[in-house]
Amino acid sequence: MTTSEDRPDERPETPTPRLDDAASRSAAAARMQDQVKWVDLQVQQSIQRGEFDNLPGAGKPIKNLDRDHDPDWWVKQLIEREQIVVLPRSVQLRKDDAELDGLLDRETTEDGARRIIEEFNERVIAARYGAPEGPPLITMPRDVEATLDEWRERRAARVEAAKNVRRQEDARKRRWWQRRR
Repeated sequence: MTTSEDRPDERPETPTPRLDDAASRSAAAARMQDQVKWVDLQVQQSIQRGEFDNLPGAGKPIKNLDRDHDPDWWVKQLIEREQIVVLPRSVQLRKDDAELDGLLDRETTEDGARRIIEEFNERVIAARYGAPEGPPLITMPRDVEATLDEWRERRAARVEAAKNVRRQEDARKRRWWQRRR
């Protein structure tokens, strides 16, 4: 046991008397009652400040109140609200493969594009060596260099198209200024 000499800057430790079960339950009930009063006070003060005015859904019926109790209701609502889609790995990889070129086209650097392709290939290889789940896996890893070559060609075409748009815009502005003179 520590003494006040061990902790001179603190007040001396006084042993608390041990409560019997009845006294302990009584003390816990009193603490809970005080907590209930405190929570009620906080709610009443919030109501007075108007913090509960104009809340979304005010005056509307509570959704799904008439349904039977479902222990997974919150998970289902989360999936619906956040539009979470959980697909088998083989189907997800097919979807990712179909969207990969679009994802790469948003990437501005070759290193970033290479990283995306390599990460995709790692997921495909992991799925190939893992336990099968869902439909058969038909997605193959991408050839990194061939995919990067295609990305470079698409990027060059986008850059050229942007230059053409800029040239057309500049020409339009020049014609406008010439008419103003």
